[in-house]
Amino acid sequence: MQVKAAVARSQGQPFSIEQVELDAPREKEVLVKVLATGVCHTDLVVRDGLLPTPLPAVLGHEGAGIVEQVGAGVTKVKPGDHVVMTFNSCGTCPSCEHHDNSYCHDFFPLNFFGTRPDGVSPISQNGESVSGNFFGQSSFATHSLCNELNVVKVQDDIDLALLGPLACGIQTGAGSIMNALQVKSGSTVAVFGTGSVGLSAIMAADICAATTIIAIDMNDERLELAEELGATHTINPSKVNSTEEIMKITGYGLQYALDTTGIPAVIRGAIESLAPKGTCGILGASGPDAEISFNETHFMSGGRRLMGIVEGESNPDTFIPELIRLHQAGRFPFDKLVTFYEMDQINQAIEDSEAGKTIKPIVKMS
Repeated sequence: MQVKAAVARSQGQPFSIEQVELDAPREKEVLVKVLATGVCHTDLVVRDGLLPTPLPAVLGHEGAGIVEQVGAGVTKVKPGDHVVMTFNSCGTCPSCEHHDNSYCHDFFPLNFFGTRPDGVSPISQNGESVSGNFFGQSSFATHSLCNELNVVKVQDDIDLALLGPLACGIQTGAGSIMNALQVKSGSTVAVFGTGSVGLSAIMAADICAATTIIAIDMNDERLELAEELGATHTINPSKVNSTEEIMKITGYGLQYALDTTGIPAVIRGAIESLAPKGTCGILGASGPDAEISFNETHFMSGGRRLMGIVEGESNPDTFIPELIRLHQAGRFPFDKLVTFYEMDQINQAIEDSEAGKTIKPIVKMS
């Protein structure tokens, strides 16, 4: 079928709105009419050539829409169901068998290679292949092909266009606190970086009843929003030393630190801020060859821990509906993070996001 898509044609350049051809669903695939898709930092990293998805490509991996057609053998959803499309996984490796799908042994090829597992893209244009199947969806388009494993059925009494970011960025922030770090009631938490991921983590720490929740960022407006969403303290590291301030606030350091920046120097500061037996989670890296250095004696002698986290260690089939329930109960107001754009405004959405004017852009594909 012919669909309209935002195509990334060359590194660092704006997306172009074009007509492309999308295959019919194969066995275990689901055709979704996309209502809206969140714009994530990972889309921009791929656009800029820092990850190996070949260009031209249709990106987008926080899609929400309505099922139009299902392939043979699909039982999880049916036409008319409201769905969110999340990251892809194989479903059969040891990680997937233990419901640790975000650590699927084939996570990288399934989400970043731009093809189905057989090496063929489901998207083409005038007979030429265009990289598709990005995160098992390529949802910067009016229609998307996803897989039964990475589609999540959601209830139909909530604005579907709002839900896409739950599939990646917001799931990552909240899940890192609730699933990976398993923050305890009465604990001390600091979140380094207050973009959509960091602010989602702050809301989750509040849900977990952490007593001290510290937001660290150089953007004072973001810090004000962090306080509104649950932060008990804020630190602007351009004005004060973050580690010293954390020690003043906590007296002994953090039980949990979460870095959302991927910046090695910030991660080092987060580790230095840990109390004995404290844990620091990291969600990204500043580049494929980035390295972290820290004081071995300080780290070892205090029994401190460092863990990488992917997609919030979430089981999307259960965690995304849980976040929706928390939102409806008024406990997870992630709608305060989003700004909507029309499809032909996708480059403006990206520009506003990179400039810090918008926290979480959502592009409507109508």
